[in-house]
Amino acid sequence: MPDNHQKNIATFIHLSTFSRFFFPFGNFIGPIILWAANKDKSDFIDRHGKQAINFQISILLYAIILGTLSVPFFIFKIFNGFDFIDFNGFQNVHITIGKPSALLYIGGFLGVVAVIGFIIELICIVNASLKARDGEVYNYPLTIQFLK
Repeated sequence: MPDNHQKNIATFIHLSTFSRFFFPFGNFIGPIILWAANKDKSDFIDRHGKQAINFQISILLYAIILGTLSVPFFIFKIFNGFDFIDFNGFQNVHITIGKPSALLYIGGFLGVVAVIGFIIELICIVNASLKARDGEVYNYPLTIQFLK
């Protein structure tokens, strides 16, 4: 059974992922610093640190994949009807807002999925923090185990 100090450190490891709202890559730097400084003190802290870091790396990977899938849909919509082979085509470029295409709907759907994923990520971080505070082990869903 972990003592209060170990529970607090594990809780702060999870909560330190919110530092990304204050400085870039804080969701990686905060947990890595806390975990690296305290991982030898207990297996409880080590396990929670690895879970938090693995989850953040997994979320980054999922965001890259989702962004890679959604960006082309918006680009194709913007350049719809633009002739890339005709070099004189720049004289007749007009941007009009017309009926939305299926590409825009697909890109918008992927954007909604990203927002829902962000909300689920915040909920999972809070749940992990509460479990660590109570001395329980928490496994994030859909996490790829980079650190074992």
